[in-house]
Amino acid sequence: MSNTSMNIRMDSNVKKQAQELFSQFGLDMTTAVNMFLRQSIRQRGIPFAIQLDPFYSELNQERLIRAAERMEKTGGLVRELIEVEDD
Repeated sequence: MSNTSMNIRMDSNVKKQAQELFSQFGLDMTTAVNMFLRQSIRQRGIPFAIQLDPFYSELNQERLIRAAERMEKTGGLVRELIEVEDD
């Protein structure tokens, strides 16, 4: 099997953090990337879940906007904290 080179562009801070993490496992960046690619091939997909943050969903953003509008209209609601004593 012959080796080939690959250039990847990434944020320098991400690269530094990844190198620091991988070094704790005794890995360099090349080995870590090769592990990711091999796992992707074995699993026939990305070897971890890729999900959108539900905070940014359209439904949640609408709820946040409505809540902010209510807060502006009413000035908000203040509640007292009631401490419960152990008997």
